[in-house]
Amino acid sequence: MKVGKLDTDLLRKIVFRHITCQREEVMVRPGVGEDCAVVDFGDYACVLSTDPITGTASEVGRLAVHISCNDVASNGVEPLGLMLTIMAPEGTTADEIEEVMRQAGEESKKLNVEIIGGHTEITSAVNRIIVSATAIGRQIKNRVVATCGAQVGDLVLMTKTAGLEGTAIIAHENTGVLTGYMGADMVERAKYMMNMISVVPEGIIGGALGTSSMHDITEGGLLGAAWELCEAAGVGIEIHLNHVPIAVETEKICGYYHLDPLRLISSGCMLMTIPEEKGSELLRALEEKGIQGTVIGRITNEGRYLIDGEEKVEIAPPESDELYKVV
Repeated sequence: MKVGKLDTDLLRKIVFRHITCQREEVMVRPGVGEDCAVVDFGDYACVLSTDPITGTASEVGRLAVHISCNDVASNGVEPLGLMLTIMAPEGTTADEIEEVMRQAGEESKKLNVEIIGGHTEITSAVNRIIVSATAIGRQIKNRVVATCGAQVGDLVLMTKTAGLEGTAIIAHENTGVLTGYMGADMVERAKYMMNMISVVPEGIIGGALGTSSMHDITEGGLLGAAWELCEAAGVGIEIHLNHVPIAVETEKICGYYHLDPLRLISSGCMLMTIPEEKGSELLRALEEKGIQGTVIGRITNEGRYLIDGEEKVEIAPPESDELYKVV
């Protein structure tokens, strides 16, 4: 199989079909595009998400915090707790483990998320440090936002710029090569994007303003997230290429490595759908918090298309992320 998360057909065929026990307390179950489980806890719902960091080594502690907290925020929920499992190869030093925890501690403090448990192990089963994180949040039941909630006619917005996380990872992993190509200043700006990978603020804003659905843009990039959101909701979408914001640093790095920025991992970017009459309010709320928001398309009743001028290109299901061509 290809490197990266399993494609949707395999998920359905060899994973989902074996999950046969269902409890009445579970409000949201595993499904394409649904990154969180939601469990009924009386007046409140408990929202949980888990993810590993496998695509980079240098910023693994920082990314581990954000990847799971971002998923919880996609349900309009503030994350409150985090559990970390660290699997490190033989020969790993105490300083390297401490650096992972230093990064995780700094980032969790910024988000006001407590690291409430986990596991740390040296094992020959891995060849570099792997961190898996589980985030937990709590929300009033009727305010939980699910990916499957997108409605025909909704505006489609995204925050920040496509390929954000991938740009930062590649810049960190290939600083020397890229400095000779695009200059030290641009490489440093690309690396700085690592500080922009939280979508917790926009998730909380979206939950408060009544977005119909949200999906953080991770493996598979913008187009992969759009396809998953539509698959979860059973709707179509039209995204206008000339409306999609792409940073010049991302364009340069993608040009050098021949990558598609719309298929590049983009943690830090949130895909949001909202009724048209609420769109301006959402954009204003994002702007007030210093978050770039852009309307890039609309939810339709059928078909999933990227529109480039007069050309309509069908959006395919996500495959291996563009990042894996480089790292």
